[in-house]
Formats: sequence, structure tokens, C-alpha cells
Amino acid sequence: MTTGTIRPGAPTATSSPASQADEPRERRYLTLKRASMAGATAFVSANIWVGAPVLALWIGSQVVAKRTLSMAAVGVVVVALAVLEFVLAVVLTWLNNVYDEITGRPRTERRATWLRSMRAESEGHVSQRVGITMLERIVMINVYIAVITLVIWFFVFARSPLPR
Repeated sequence: MTTGTIRPGAPTATSSPASQADEPRERRYLTLKRASMAGATAFVSANIWVGAPVLALWIGSQVVAKRTLSMAAVGVVVVALAVLEFVLAVVLTWLNNVYDEITGRPRTERRATWLRSMRAESEGHVSQRVGITMLERIVMINVYIAVITLVIWFFVFARSPLPR
């Protein structure tokens, strides 16, 4: 008796024609879920760089009644920015976990390289074993764009505040 592997979504002897007709619909639904997760990740990661700082500055501007800068306004901006960044990071982590569940990616321990044991080097890196997901690529591209934009602004468009 030969044992073969059955591909996910492949018709089997026990599958009915109705279940075979539902497979393209389920595949489209899965593709739609993955695309919406990618879009939400792009939105959240862009707001980490742009939306949260602007919102924190707006909140700080609403707190002060004067036109001069005060330490209270600076404190409100710093606290608001910290809270907003923390919330967006938690949302980004949640999106990544949901995406992993949708795609069936195995759960692995995510630990920074400098926190790993030296004995664990033979196991290989997590990204080599599991691979990088689309959401992780979106976040990396977003960081690249943000850093390149900052460098271009700093060296090309920013004026020196020092008198000439």
C-alpha cells in the first residue's frame, strides 16, 4: 500500500461536488483577507512614522492656551506620542499574528539576535527556517521609504537654523 501526500484543496474520494465548488470561493476569501491584512499593515506602519507624530502635535496644541511654547505642552506631546506609538506597535503585532494564523505559518519564538543563546546558532535563524512574510516586507519597505525621505529632506530641503 502506497502512502501519498494529499495537497490541500485537492479533491479526494470523500469530497462532494458541493465542497469542490466552495473551494474557489474560500480561496478568494483567503486572498481577500490576506490583501486586507497587507493594506492594514501598510496603513498602520505609515501612521507610525507620520500619523502618530502629527496627532501628538495636534493634541499638544489643543492643550496649551497661549501662543508660546510651555513645558506642559511638550510633556503632553511626548506622552501622547508614546501612547500612540505603543498602540500602533501592538496593532502591528496583532496584525502579524492574525496573518500568521491565516496563512498557516508555524509559530516560532521571536527573539532579538543579541538575546539568543550562543548554543542556538546551529538551529539557524528564524527567517531562514520560516521565511519572511508579506507583512514583514511591507514594514521593511515602509522603514526604508521613511529613512530615505528623512535623509533627502535633511540634506536637500532643510535650511540651517544658524545665521549666515
